[in-house]
Amino acid sequence: MSLGNTPTEDRPSVGHALAQARIAAGLSIDEVSTSTRVRVPIVQSIEQDDFSRCGGDVYARGHIRTLARAVGLDPEPLIAQYAAEHGTEVEVAPVAPVYSSEKIRSEPRRPNWTAAMVAAIVAVVGFVAYTAVTGGNDGNGAKADPAPPTPSSSTKPTGHTPGTHTPSPDPTGSVIAAAPPGKVTVKISAEGGVSWVQATDHNGKRLFQGSLKKGASQIFTDDKKIKLVVGNAGAVQLFVNGKDLGAAGTDGQVVRLTYTPGDPTQG
Repeated sequence: MSLGNTPTEDRPSVGHALAQARIAAGLSIDEVSTSTRVRVPIVQSIEQDDFSRCGGDVYARGHIRTLARAVGLDPEPLIAQYAAEHGTEVEVAPVAPVYSSEKIRSEPRRPNWTAAMVAAIVAVVGFVAYTAVTGGNDGNGAKADPAPPTPSSSTKPTGHTPGTHTPSPDPTGSVIAAAPPGKVTVKISAEGGVSWVQATDHNGKRLFQGSLKKGASQIFTDDKKIKLVVGNAGAVQLFVNGKDLGAAGTDGQVVRLTYTPGDPTQG
């Protein structure tokens, strides 16, 4: 019996790890397929550790890298695990043949007399210029120290100037002010973990689609409407028209939200 596809006891298989991360991010297979452009049957096969649909090891590694990034995983350990489980190796660049260095040094270089003449001319010009500049020095070649600058009455001490006000940062930490009249502004911040986000404007134009890593944020503005699809809604914080609305939902939940100008309202 072959053990090529058997995972180690310490970690799940490549396909199982991708499936777990997708579920934890609150994403469906269709949503992952849309964001990565990897067809649904191939995503399903890979999550079942069936790489026969990929078309070979090169394509399999490419799909693993694409899917891992879409669900918030580091792709390199998964690609290394795939190579170990399937007996493949990462391609390395070929080493240049040894004889190339011998060909390079087979013909001795001739002296470059033109370069030598140019260097000599530059040296002479530099010496003449140095002599002209230092002509006023004393016999020992020491140059007189320049007089210290006279303090200017217009010089002002550095530091805080009385009567001025230094603005302090917003204590709430929100970078969104109230939206201008007639506009809607939405900030989504992945403060609790990775979340998949899609944002469109009132015309249906896609403003953003992809995984939002922990600590990252996006800001969207439109004249009439912002529509959101949020995976793993409990991991993200929403700020709409300058107001903190808290978490978009619960952990693992997929929510669809619509916001318009004025007070935040969910459509």
